[in-house]
Amino acid sequence: MTAGAPRGPGEEPATAGPDPAAKTEPEWKRVHPVSPLVRGWIALAALAYFVGRDQVESGFAGGGMDLPAGSALYWTLLALGMALVVIAGAFFLSWWFTRYQLTHDHIRVHSGVVVRRQRQARLDRVQAIDIVQPLLARIFGLAELRFEVADAGESAVRLAFLRLRDAQQLRAQILEDASGAGETHADGDGDAGDATVPGEQQVLALSPGRVIASVLLSGTTVLLVLAVAGVIVLTALTGEAASIAAMVPIIFGFGSAYWNLFSSGFNFRASVSREGIRLRSGLLDTRASTVPPGRIQALVVRQPPLWRIPGWYSISVNVAGYGAGSDNASSARTRLLPAGTSEEVLRMLALVLPVAGTADPVGVFTAGMDGTGPAAGFTITPRRARWRAPLAWRRNGFLVTDSALLARHGYLWRSLQVVPHSRTQSLALEQGPLQRLQRLADLVLHSTPGPVSPRVVEIDADTARQLLDDQSLRARTARRRDLPEQWLRGTGPSLAKSASFPAPPQSQAPPPAPVLPPPAPVSPPPTPVSPPVSKEEPPHEHR
Repeated sequence: MTAGAPRGPGEEPATAGPDPAAKTEPEWKRVHPVSPLVRGWIALAALAYFVGRDQVESGFAGGGMDLPAGSALYWTLLALGMALVVIAGAFFLSWWFTRYQLTHDHIRVHSGVVVRRQRQARLDRVQAIDIVQPLLARIFGLAELRFEVADAGESAVRLAFLRLRDAQQLRAQILEDASGAGETHADGDGDAGDATVPGEQQVLALSPGRVIASVLLSGTTVLLVLAVAGVIVLTALTGEAASIAAMVPIIFGFGSAYWNLFSSGFNFRASVSREGIRLRSGLLDTRASTVPPGRIQALVVRQPPLWRIPGWYSISVNVAGYGAGSDNASSARTRLLPAGTSEEVLRMLALVLPVAGTADPVGVFTAGMDGTGPAAGFTITPRRARWRAPLAWRRNGFLVTDSALLARHGYLWRSLQVVPHSRTQSLALEQGPLQRLQRLADLVLHSTPGPVSPRVVEIDADTARQLLDDQSLRARTARRRDLPEQWLRGTGPSLAKSASFPAPPQSQAPPPAPVLPPPAPVSPPPTPVSPPVSKEEPPHEHR
């Protein structure tokens, strides 16, 4: 019977059978049964503390353990047993109601017993995936997955806890779907039957000695010396030894800062793979972050004063979804390189910015990190404004390549900020009262929240206005030819071994430091026409 034909007398309506092509809903899975214990061990520790505190204090006082006897012992054991049953029941319910589902487009996590919470993240909007192992989770061989998405403010989805191997496989699968590689295989490419993710290539690893030395020579030490000197001067002026008591909070505060820097940078390793840049670090709590290519919005290369002695630098990045938290975890996951030489900085820049957009990338970035004056083509602060920054006026400046804008400033604390044209969010021109008198201005490049606040400082006002207009056009043009959200979609699997990532090493010897490649040929930007400007153009304002 053809579709739409009238039924004859006595004929039953045709029933549609199951569609074999219909996709089945992916199954819901549960986290590891030990997960509630790893998350809620503090409850057991608190119970043991309140129960045994009096007994321990009595033992130290020499009175011996005052254990209950008779009915008191019975009721004490009964109360402890009931407390343990309640805690075990809460742990079981927490595990039972925590489930996750991975579809082709989303990762969903349902949790909560009394207050139900349902979270999901689109795979093509995932900015980075972290594998975090607190100390107790490492003992059980478990790990937590954190999915960072744009504008989340905090981790949009946290999946805790899975077996470490399962977490690594799930991360690889999610990044495979997010990159579009799964669709590439499904299209019948030459490697369609090979679903194996290529191995990693280690780019660099920091020794514990360097981490310790970098912490001792960091800006924290400079602040500590100033604080101690202030206490000594105060004691000498007042003549009261009580002023030395201020050293106690200073020691604890700076000791905590030193520990955070050391523990977060310990065992730092950086490598590249099909999924993106992988960073691993941590002493007690370990973290393994994977940042897909093209998701880094801006970066800054910094050098504290004492780091000039060994010639070290650090690299921090803005990644959408990571936010601008000031705690140790936020600082660790936005740190692309804790302490590296200029050669190692160029290695990492080659991964983040594979097309440098200049014929002399090494000379340009070296001048940005260490140079002063108009070397390598930098435009610096006019001489008439040198009194505003007597030491830094020849250091402050900017340079535009075909792929990014470089802004450098600072004499004692040097920094080089790099913003790819395609990642420019918006632009603003700022002028203070004195700047207007001297015809100076600052150009602010708005980026996602993070440790980088890009700004071109103390440049000629006319030059700043021209840079504002030109950078707006560059950003719009760069986004038009930028890669899609799924960076492997529509391309062969060999894209993972193209210019975006160095080729895997052919031997066990450490690979040579990659040099930033010369600029790829880029088609000229389209000629502006009279119709209204595209909505993709970043807004800019004059202040």
